[in-house]
Amino acid sequence: MLYHLLFPLHASYSFFNVFRYITFRTIYAAITALLISFLLGPWLIRVLRGHQIGQTIRRDGPESHLTKEGTPTMGGLLIVPAVVIPTLLWANLASPYIWIAVFVTIGFGAIGFIDDYKKVIRKDTKGLSPRLKLVAQFALAAAAAGLIYMDIGIKDTVNIPFFKNVRPSLGFLYIPFIVLVIVGSSNAVNLTDGLDGLAIGPSIIAAGTYMLFAYLTGHVKIANYLQIQYVPGVGELTIFCGAIAGAGLGFLWYNAYPAQLFMGDTGSLALGGALGAVAVMVKQEIVLALVGGVFVVEALSVIFQVTSYKTRKKRIFRMAPIHHHFELQGWAEPKIIVRFWIISIILALLAISTLKIR
Repeated sequence: MLYHLLFPLHASYSFFNVFRYITFRTIYAAITALLISFLLGPWLIRVLRGHQIGQTIRRDGPESHLTKEGTPTMGGLLIVPAVVIPTLLWANLASPYIWIAVFVTIGFGAIGFIDDYKKVIRKDTKGLSPRLKLVAQFALAAAAAGLIYMDIGIKDTVNIPFFKNVRPSLGFLYIPFIVLVIVGSSNAVNLTDGLDGLAIGPSIIAAGTYMLFAYLTGHVKIANYLQIQYVPGVGELTIFCGAIAGAGLGFLWYNAYPAQLFMGDTGSLALGGALGAVAVMVKQEIVLALVGGVFVVEALSVIFQVTSYKTRKKRIFRMAPIHHHFELQGWAEPKIIVRFWIISIILALLAISTLKIR
């Protein structure tokens, strides 16, 4: 919005020429998201506490979590606006990539909100049934995949990390592939959200990494120099990723140990879906498994635990997701969180290295 209002003034006032630069608008999108989080955070916490919208803690989990009973949840109500509003303010709204990213973020956030609403407000411990939640996620992701593949016309090739010019074409199968990336990413972030700041830290790191990927992929000269696939116009997603990073930092202010606010499914599903959609549009789908390695391990720990128990009646971990396993082994919660952040940073650096090591 600000881009469309102020950039045309550059013909009369040279200062407004800065609005043409994606880097400038990304910085201010991140700052705007941070300010929204800081301004709305205390108000949202008061409202949630006033309506007794607090987290319910599982009795079969680590005993240390029982003290978190009643902590305000549904923090996604802070994250989603803090991502969407700066994006709409600073991005070029003529870009279809921006609208798809916003659509996925709001859509998955809405699914999470309904689940949180049933659990926390309606006191239905089951929330949305797993089947219904997955159906909604797959339907939303399929709509996004259709727009990405059929409307925008993203190529149906998949870049393989560490290999130059290895880009297998999936044809029509690219649509279900997109769906799996978005849904898988959304649920992986959701499963990681179990400790104070555990999910938002890697989300910020992943957003920062894809902020770089989006800028490079949308810059024809740099893309050609790095020999990565150039996608015209996708550079605008740099601003969207900057907004995620800014909103994440603002939310972390309240979510850091000991948390004043939990993100809930409203936030985790929205963030995961957004990262998955961005990964597809900047043609770095496979790399998402590396950038979000912490999310992948958390999700796999649940899958392996459930499969092992159903087939062998034996558990692999003391408790899944794996962060609870480390808790039950005696690791302090802050130590687990910070170590997972460190791992996320290392994985992000490895992912960035794929631009040159091929």
